[in-house]
Amino acid sequence: MESRALLHARPTAHLPPHAGLRLPLPRPRPRAVSLSPAAKPALQSPLLASRGPFLPRHDAVLGNGFLKRRAASTGGDVPFRAQAAAASAAVPAPAPQPEESTKKFLGIDVKTLKKIVPLGLMFFCILFNYTILRDTKDVLVITAKGSSAEIIPFLKTWVNLPMAIGFMLLYTKLSNVLSREALFYTVIFPFIAFFSAFAFVLYPLRDVIHPVALADKLLAALGPSFLGPVAILRIWSFCLFYVMAELWGSVVISVLFWGFANQITTVDEAKEFYPLFGLGANIALIFSGRTVKYFSNLRKTLGPGIDGWEVSLKGMMSIVVLLGLVITSIYWGVNKFVLNDPSLPKSDRKKKKEKPKLGMKESLKVLLSSRYVRDLATLVVAYGISINLVEVTWKSKLKAQFPSPNEYSSFMGDFSTATGIATFTMMLLGRIILRKFGWGVAAMITPTVLLLTGVGFFSLILFGQPLTPMLATMGMTPLLAAVYVGALQNIFSKSAKYSLFDPCKEMAYIPLDEDMKVKGKAAIDVVCNPLGKSGGALIQQFMILTFGSLANSTPYLGGILLVIVLAWLGAASSLDKQFSSLAKEDLKKEKAAQEKVEPSLLKAPAEGTDDVLVEQTNGSVTSQATGIESSPSNSSPIQ
Repeated sequence: MESRALLHARPTAHLPPHAGLRLPLPRPRPRAVSLSPAAKPALQSPLLASRGPFLPRHDAVLGNGFLKRRAASTGGDVPFRAQAAAASAAVPAPAPQPEESTKKFLGIDVKTLKKIVPLGLMFFCILFNYTILRDTKDVLVITAKGSSAEIIPFLKTWVNLPMAIGFMLLYTKLSNVLSREALFYTVIFPFIAFFSAFAFVLYPLRDVIHPVALADKLLAALGPSFLGPVAILRIWSFCLFYVMAELWGSVVISVLFWGFANQITTVDEAKEFYPLFGLGANIALIFSGRTVKYFSNLRKTLGPGIDGWEVSLKGMMSIVVLLGLVITSIYWGVNKFVLNDPSLPKSDRKKKKEKPKLGMKESLKVLLSSRYVRDLATLVVAYGISINLVEVTWKSKLKAQFPSPNEYSSFMGDFSTATGIATFTMMLLGRIILRKFGWGVAAMITPTVLLLTGVGFFSLILFGQPLTPMLATMGMTPLLAAVYVGALQNIFSKSAKYSLFDPCKEMAYIPLDEDMKVKGKAAIDVVCNPLGKSGGALIQQFMILTFGSLANSTPYLGGILLVIVLAWLGAASSLDKQFSSLAKEDLKKEKAAQEKVEPSLLKAPAEGTDDVLVEQTNGSVTSQATGIESSPSNSSPIQ
């Protein structure tokens, strides 16, 4: 009862008129807290028990700390201070709880490494396979008898695109009826089975299953302009391999791997380790290029009468199948032993807001309404068309220089290794270029180099004969020189996409207002990405059917490339000026917001409020006059 009397006492005789006791203050109802077993006996103290069931325990704790400070500041009598101190002593402080030690390796939490290391190995194996498949698919469809590089634009438009759409529709339906793990296995095992069957069944039986006679009749009836479309029928099993290899890149990498990684990693882990996955992908590119080179050169060690490319194909597909099984084993192990560990940090990703689904008409309206978005769209379309125009023309010259499948594949192995090294280097340099020279310079590097290498490539094709004596002194022919220049162009274009083009494109959205940022990106995704990817193929198809062959179309393709790259440079220059202007406006707004201070924060405390208690968001109480803080951890065992 004495403790209770102390709590309700008002020692106004010793206080100035404005410093009366103001307890309890209005405050939000304290959150429920869990008590450790060691803390429960402390609640039996006379001070807490005397408050009764109608007052929150938090008020009693704050009241105890307040009485101690109140008595000390007002010079109250000794019994008052002694009794308050005795009441406080009745609540023992909790024993410090030792923090759970976390094991680390190379400065990284071991629990995090349990997820990141398997994901890194999966990504390496997937990219290793993709490089082998990408190089092999070109060798098959370009060097096959009765086919050429002219097949590629028709194959991408009329076979690859419909099968990709069909697969995604099937995948969507399967995702509604299968579990996440079952869906992964259902999708990846058909890929592994097909690549195994192709190397050991379909390719050895190619002369039996390919309708060569029918294709010859069609070609004779339609004319040489239809070499590409007819070749799709002539080598249908090779075209099926081409499509499956393309789908491995879009399905296994983009859908299966990144979907799984996003499900099991936290945002902080993603920020730290996803960039390392990108660097690891280029290391896989380097090693897989060496693997392709090794198997392609096996022909030199084989005797006469043996199909060297069939031996090389079986060796490379065996590696693809083996690594495919490794990928599924890692996936099974992560789900079995890692994700079931309750101590691991769980993914904290929230469901993304749905992007506005704009139709074609609405997308065109957005593109036409803003010059900024139009310039950005020009960048995206120009990149897609330029890459397609140069790549197919280059591959046709590559076949002319290396007609044998083994020679062609060996060169592609070197090409992949060089691409991996260049991309790795450019990813390291890209940040420096953006930081030191700014957005404009970084955005113009890609089209400038494509323009220079494109002029060199098409000049060697069209006007290479006068340069023959000079090139002979260097041990090259105009054709070989064109192949090397085209290879440089393709290597740089692929490396620049990840290091410069994609970052510049995404940065360009930042200064836009929220509405245009969302709608503009949706419009570019709907119109410009497909137009850039298919635009080059459609242009080449038109040229081939009009002029009879890809070789006859080369001068016109060079002129189209020149116009597109110049438009790209113009759009980048215009966008740089607009980007800089908007960025400066945003910077001014940020500075103004930082300099703007609430007037209430500048005013001095009013007289008579120097002893007001303020409750902090963490449950502590601070006196505005003294700055002395009393928190629950200092006055009570409640944590």
